[in-house]
Amino acid sequence: MNHGLVLYGSRNVFTVRTGDGDANLECRIKGKILKGAEDLYNPLAPGDRVKIETDTEHSQKGMIIAREERTNFFSRFNQKGNCTQLIAANVDLVLCMTTRQSPPFRPRFLDRVLLQADIAGIPSLVICNKIDLDNCADSLDIDERLEDFRRIGHEVLEISVKTGRGLDELRRRIAGKCSVLAGQSGVGKSSLINALLPELNIKTGAINEKYDRGNHTTTLAVMVEAAPDTRIIDTPGIRRFVPDGIGPENLILNMREFAPLAGKCTFGLSCSHRTEPGCKIMEAVNAGVIHEDRYNSFLRIYDELAGKNHAD
Repeated sequence: MNHGLVLYGSRNVFTVRTGDGDANLECRIKGKILKGAEDLYNPLAPGDRVKIETDTEHSQKGMIIAREERTNFFSRFNQKGNCTQLIAANVDLVLCMTTRQSPPFRPRFLDRVLLQADIAGIPSLVICNKIDLDNCADSLDIDERLEDFRRIGHEVLEISVKTGRGLDELRRRIAGKCSVLAGQSGVGKSSLINALLPELNIKTGAINEKYDRGNHTTTLAVMVEAAPDTRIIDTPGIRRFVPDGIGPENLILNMREFAPLAGKCTFGLSCSHRTEPGCKIMEAVNAGVIHEDRYNSFLRIYDELAGKNHAD
């Protein structure tokens, strides 16, 4: 029996690096159903460590017989499958990538990814790419929202893959860690990987001009190595991110500036934070303690978790 690291895979076929690092094996799950993964959209994710049996007749193939215990996992809720969809496992840092423009800055997407990182107990870093594009009409609003992320305790790093600004600091932040890189299509995830690892020459795609959004150039999550013990899990562009692992009643406890006010409304935890007198959340919004856009994001996520279908 050998041990291996899942690099990528889909359905029942996974590419696994063996414990000694000398070879990658094409592996299938023995029996097709992995114990403990019966209720998941996908049984394994990049970063998972597994036990494998090598194929005595085919040296490049093997069978996955078990998954080793995870320290954590980063996921989202798959609405089609009505279950958890794993994105990455055994992660040290979530890199949430956005842009000021092209595609447009979408802070409510950041709210969701950062929320999921907090739910999973994984440190996070907001990466704002394309700061070389300085003619954005909404610069003041974007600056305000980025500053609010900093205010509530999220790290923000502004970079330009094109000019190289901020990349040395990013290399320092990810050194020795396994990071998962998440963001919407077109924000430059593959370009960033190419800047950090030019020898990989990962395919990149131009922005779809009609919709000002990116084309999908990464179709499944893939782990790559930036240096010894430094790994990045590049993920497909995500247009809709539904938080996983909590219900609407627990949302307030998992949003950083909301949590201290949980249960303090006149109607306690039953408060909807919309119309009730004595609502501490609405009072905090009016006082500027909670950003109005974060409050609206909270309401949309709450409705979505409650089964309603709001689109951001």
